[in-house]
Amino acid sequence: MNESRVSRLDLLRFLERVQERDLARTRQWIEQEERRLAEVASRTPPPPPPDWVVERGIGVGHQVVAVHQGWCRMAGRRVHPVPRDEALRLIGEDTGRACQQCRPDTELGVL
Repeated sequence: MNESRVSRLDLLRFLERVQERDLARTRQWIEQEERRLAEVASRTPPPPPPDWVVERGIGVGHQVVAVHQGWCRMAGRRVHPVPRDEALRLIGEDTGRACQQCRPDTELGVL
């Protein structure tokens, strides 16, 4: 009668196989959900760009380097949206901050 008993090691290996199957199924569900979310994201249009952005430098204090219109492709990576009055104030303090490509100063009526 003792010969038909299943060893503890056999039981643990069986449990391992069950858990690996469950893990594989869970990973498949995750892949399906990621594909679904990617499809939904591809159908929704991107949000409109902000009207005005400021570009900050990399030095101490991260000073404002330039003011751009939101659609400007000359803006670097360190940009943050700002409201119209902030863009006006920054250009008013230093007209050299206005981007020479998108000309936010002209659009804001500074020039």
